[in-house]
Amino acid sequence: MRNLILLITLLFSTILFSQTLDPIKWKASVEKETEDTYVLHFKATLDKGWHLYSQNEAEGDEIAPTPTEFTFDNTPQTYTLVGETNEPNGIEKYDNIFEMDVKYFEDKAVFFQKIKLVDKNIKQINAEVFFSVCDDERCLAPEIVQFNINLDGAAVENKGDLSSITAKDQEKSKGLDINVKGWDVYPSEDTEEKSYFTIFILGFLGGLIALLTPCVFPMIPLTVSFFTKGNKDRKKGLFNAILYAFFIFIIYILLSLPFHLLDSLDPEILNNISTNVTLNIVFFVIFIVFAISFFGYFEITLPASWSNKLDSKANSIGGVIGIFFMALTLALVSFSCTGPILGSLLGGSLSSDGGAMQLSFGMGGFGLALALPFGLFALFPNWLNSLPKSGGWLNTVKVVLGFVELALAFKFLSNADLVEHWGILKREIFIGIWIVIGVVMVLYLFGKIRFPHDSPIQKLSIGRKTLGVLILAFVIYLIPGLTNTTYANLKLLSGFPPPLFYSIYEKEAHGPLGLNAYTDFEEGLKAAKIQNKPIILDFTGWACVNCRKMEEQVWSHPEIMDILKNEYILISLYVDDRKELSEKDQFKYLKSEGRVKDIRTIGDKWATFQTLNFKNNSQPYYVLLDTDINLLNHTTAYTPDTDEYLKWLKTGLKNYKK
Repeated sequence: MRNLILLITLLFSTILFSQTLDPIKWKASVEKETEDTYVLHFKATLDKGWHLYSQNEAEGDEIAPTPTEFTFDNTPQTYTLVGETNEPNGIEKYDNIFEMDVKYFEDKAVFFQKIKLVDKNIKQINAEVFFSVCDDERCLAPEIVQFNINLDGAAVENKGDLSSITAKDQEKSKGLDINVKGWDVYPSEDTEEKSYFTIFILGFLGGLIALLTPCVFPMIPLTVSFFTKGNKDRKKGLFNAILYAFFIFIIYILLSLPFHLLDSLDPEILNNISTNVTLNIVFFVIFIVFAISFFGYFEITLPASWSNKLDSKANSIGGVIGIFFMALTLALVSFSCTGPILGSLLGGSLSSDGGAMQLSFGMGGFGLALALPFGLFALFPNWLNSLPKSGGWLNTVKVVLGFVELALAFKFLSNADLVEHWGILKREIFIGIWIVIGVVMVLYLFGKIRFPHDSPIQKLSIGRKTLGVLILAFVIYLIPGLTNTTYANLKLLSGFPPPLFYSIYEKEAHGPLGLNAYTDFEEGLKAAKIQNKPIILDFTGWACVNCRKMEEQVWSHPEIMDILKNEYILISLYVDDRKELSEKDQFKYLKSEGRVKDIRTIGDKWATFQTLNFKNNSQPYYVLLDTDINLLNHTTAYTPDTDEYLKWLKTGLKNYKK
């Protein structure tokens, strides 16, 4: 009975925590053009959020996406290929991790290859596709799908010849199974995807900053007083003020709706903003102009006729519609101050994979922050007396925002530089520019330099001193980024400056942060037994974007680096390594669903090893083991939270010492 319960428990655990993913389905078909000409179609259907790479990715580069490859078995030659295998238009964008343009497909992709028969009696074409798929957090190990395509129209996936499995194949297949123990104690855990809450909060913070600008702040008491005191019926005035705040929020949401239409018509429109050189240079110029405007050298305003026309409508049209036009008038009148902040939000949202939906959440947060004061001060009018008076401090806020806009401008120039490989904004040069901007900002805050609208400073306020000290601390934090040391990785800014390898020092990658890593499980296990240390299994890939992010942003943490270097034996298994195994090490593996998989390369071996032992086929994927192959903690995947990952490592060490 006890054995039966144990068996049921193990089966339940295996089913419950199995994470083997299959986000792509292939289907082949054939179309006859003439008596001796056919077109073979290969349709890939992908789950939402997953993408397949183009055939034309860089070959021979280890740190590159895995290209899709089609191979046709034409021995003896019974047909000829007419041209190359055609692929659809995909999404093209620059990838900072790979330092190259990449092209990929989402939802579905149809490839086709024209053939001309040499032997008109041939009835079947054999083909295979080699590919890998990724989502925003992980990549799956490369796979091969084989097809037998009947020229009469039928096409079936070729699962392989079961009779070809030899005793040697069976023995080597068994050798992959390491019999991992402890699943009942430490089941697998998935890292939850981040929601749009963070984007909303960032937009909200941007809106709070916009409230402090000279265009918006003075409007708060004026507008609230208009609604609450200018109306004989206080309840109606209160309702109108809250409605006014609600319309401000709605207007900023509405501003994002056209981007949803563009996104649905052509998904490439939003993605291309981050990679299109011209657009990035345009953003760079716009942000420079905004910065100069904030410094007080000229004023950016929308045509007065626009705001006057809306204002007249607000006065002439009563009721709810009139209040809506009042809110719209505020949005236009305050554009000279809110525009640059919205520009930052627009550029940042559309440069990421979230696209229009991220923009909507960001704009919603921005609009809510602008609307809240009008609603809250209408509910609690006595709070108006506690507001600080408008004055020179508002101009100081505006100039500081000008410095921020100037710093952000160079991010867009950096995007263009990375795409074109101009080499004018290497990482250290980018950081150096930010240091200069920071130093000038500090000098401004301490009154050493002035701009056109500034009056002489008699006494530095506490606010100026505090902000000046904070900016100075940030500048000091940036300085190690100029060096060729381990301190050059500025984790707080990870992903914003150019990547570490885009450096004037021409750094070359020598593995994960120079750590001593074994690339064979058996060798690593032997070393762990000799040194009496636990194992961290790192299932990774050369084409794995988030594997690089984990190494650069999380593993680089000094305490984590120390633990990986001194407390664990690191075994990094590359599931997309195309290097072929020696002939004696190649074998055929019979998968659980009856398909035969040829283990030809190092990547084939470790990908199968991962799926067999851990019921998971995504990367990055981390496992902590002792030398008896017992789990020391739950397995984990992409974990950008440094504290969480550090706690996971320490828990494994604690369990090992027990």
